[in-house]
Amino acid sequence: MNSRGTPMRTIRPEPPRNVTSKRFDSRAIPALAAAILAGGLLATGGCQVFSFLPFVDDPADTGEEGDPEPLVSFVAEADLQRRWQVGVGRGTGRKYLRIKPTILADRIYAADGYGLVVALDRFSGRRIWSTSVGEPDGRPFLKIWDRRDPSFLTGGVGAGDGRILVGTTRGEIIALNAGDGSEVWRSQLTSEILSAPAADDGVVMAQTNDGRLVALEGADGDTRWAYDNQVPLLTLRGTAAPVIAGGYVFAGFGDGRVAALSTETGAPIWQHRLVLPQGRTELERLVDVDGSPLVLPERGALFAISYQGRLKALSPPDGRVLWEIPASSHLDLAEGYGQLYFVTDEDVVTAVQQGNAEVVWRQEALKNRKLTSPLAFSNYVLVGDAQGYLHVLAQSDGRFVARRRLSAGLRSPMVESDGVVYVLANDGKLSALEIRLRG
Repeated sequence: MNSRGTPMRTIRPEPPRNVTSKRFDSRAIPALAAAILAGGLLATGGCQVFSFLPFVDDPADTGEEGDPEPLVSFVAEADLQRRWQVGVGRGTGRKYLRIKPTILADRIYAADGYGLVVALDRFSGRRIWSTSVGEPDGRPFLKIWDRRDPSFLTGGVGAGDGRILVGTTRGEIIALNAGDGSEVWRSQLTSEILSAPAADDGVVMAQTNDGRLVALEGADGDTRWAYDNQVPLLTLRGTAAPVIAGGYVFAGFGDGRVAALSTETGAPIWQHRLVLPQGRTELERLVDVDGSPLVLPERGALFAISYQGRLKALSPPDGRVLWEIPASSHLDLAEGYGQLYFVTDEDVVTAVQQGNAEVVWRQEALKNRKLTSPLAFSNYVLVGDAQGYLHVLAQSDGRFVARRRLSAGLRSPMVESDGVVYVLANDGKLSALEIRLRG
């Protein structure tokens, strides 16, 4: 029962299974690597120090506790119908890359992990232009034991002010002309870019893996200012994409902080720690804010969630706490129907009221399926999983409405426009899908 005496809807699979799952890095770190980390043998520079280990890039070795929850049957109320599907390069590779497409007017822009960026007509899937922003690093001759994936385009795709923006593991921010794909400028930053840059009102914001938030001039990529935030000894591999709104930029960091800064000068307006790290090991003290802050001006609220921490509603002008609840996620939030939707670290899809954080429903039938960030629109909440299934839930109560299996596993966040959902699978297939109610 919630505080109003109304039963909270919790949807569980049949039969229920009491399993838990702790995610770390690319969700592909086995128990051996976790033991090394807990022992403090390699405790600097974040999780990427393990890139030399052959199993780090291999998604087949998950090292997770608990198998994926078997799919439950349900009476479908709608169908996911494909309008078109096209290939985008070589896909996202074996690393835990989440390369979100972006939409501008009648085009959708997407990229693979190996430097290919494409512009497509979002209605037909027709390719308008494609360009390569670089080449993957070569491998030593006959070094057959080296299983590292050479993908390097990790931060994308961002857009704004007529530019398409991507970032790389080499620390580059690359701006392309949205009209024809020609390179406008390229800026070298201090560390790899793991989230999409943001652009608005003549400024480009990018976050690096070493804890810096950098403002670049939209015209030429020159640095306007940089804000440094201390990085913990150990962090999840990922960074939150910055959000620009009302002359401010809002960003989450690896130490569990959310900050608001002036886009013009970089002056800090406020910063707030969602949770204090707790625990005896560095693994237990992970509190990254890897999901982008969700700013809703009409609600007068900013929502942010941390890993092993809390979900909070903050006042955008001053960072004042409006409400908070315990929660754990490293994915983006979604909103609709006056509710927030998030996926927990155990892959439980949860809906809470935006005004008071009352839990409306929890969908537990997708545990351990390695879900994507949720997408909410119309009456639906969509999540994808690592086995390639796209699940459609009802915003009202979390029940299953439709399901379809796509070409490969899903990691990248989805985008939607005019009722069409665009989904980039790990193999590089970009699909445009519509939800059609059954008669």
